[in-house]
Amino acid sequence: MSVTIKEVAKDAGVSVATVSRVLNKSANVTKETVEAVNEAVEKLNYRPNFLGRNLRKCQTNVILAILPGAEQTFYTEIFKGMQYKAADLGYDIIYSISRGHSENELRQLNMLFNRTVDAAILFSSKLDVGELKKISGSYDIALICEGVQGSDLLTVSVNDEQAGFEAVNILIKKGHRRIGIITSDFKVKSSQDRESGYKRALMENDIQFDDKYVYRKDYTFTSGQGAMDYFLSLPEPPDAVFAISDILAVGAINRAVARGLIVGKDIAVFGFDNISLSEIYTPSVSTVAQPCFDMGALAVERLINNIGSENKDESHYVMSHRIILRQSTGD
Repeated sequence: MSVTIKEVAKDAGVSVATVSRVLNKSANVTKETVEAVNEAVEKLNYRPNFLGRNLRKCQTNVILAILPGAEQTFYTEIFKGMQYKAADLGYDIIYSISRGHSENELRQLNMLFNRTVDAAILFSSKLDVGELKKISGSYDIALICEGVQGSDLLTVSVNDEQAGFEAVNILIKKGHRRIGIITSDFKVKSSQDRESGYKRALMENDIQFDDKYVYRKDYTFTSGQGAMDYFLSLPEPPDAVFAISDILAVGAINRAVARGLIVGKDIAVFGFDNISLSEIYTPSVSTVAQPCFDMGALAVERLINNIGSENKDESHYVMSHRIILRQSTGD
């Protein structure tokens, strides 16, 4: 049979409450008592029942992260920032994949509802504002990468509209006037904001928006290829393309090269996210970099501060992005 906390207390000559304080690293215990309890724990090979203890405390020191998928490599750096900051603050991070379905998110959030975890961070959540508000009324949650309009939740992201504007403005300053955009037909806020930035750059430079230069599908490499095939089939193909993700940009570049174009000279391509592939691909991809590690760390830090607090931080933290110019735009 396993050793109980009562046996540890008896061997150390202290109360069960004192053993509990030592195990929880309470400051209200003398050095001599700590040594006596630790000696008893080691001698008896006592293993605390952390699950039971956490249930009694109603706290697990675990945060759930729900990702829509694992294919976005910039999620890895965000997750790393979350893990590092969580460890510094005495927490662990576990994650699950929702595959972009709200019903999967809700099922996975059962871990929060039944107190298996203390809080949750949602990447690109598909839950609507009503559901998020209802959940946040009873539990600690945060959004990262994607905000949800009207949710009034702790959120960490970049200014996607401004970043899209800056990327397209650079293409225009390089002399490009027929600029296509590869975007998504999913109603995702970041995609919509990046497209809005694209349109604002055109407007502020007196370039008429033309719907034929818009290609909408999904976020895959093959969609980027399909977009370039479509653009090159037009009587007047674009001389530059802004893609709302690096994967789309790489797909477009791949097909442009296969069709005999020199990317960066015959046509310019601009991506978004600065995934590792954008730097090592040939030609390398000009892109918008998000401070992924810092975004993850900030989201976790603020969320942990919210746990058990009566004054919840419901701020939307907008992190600074960076423009990186590479070969795909002639740099």
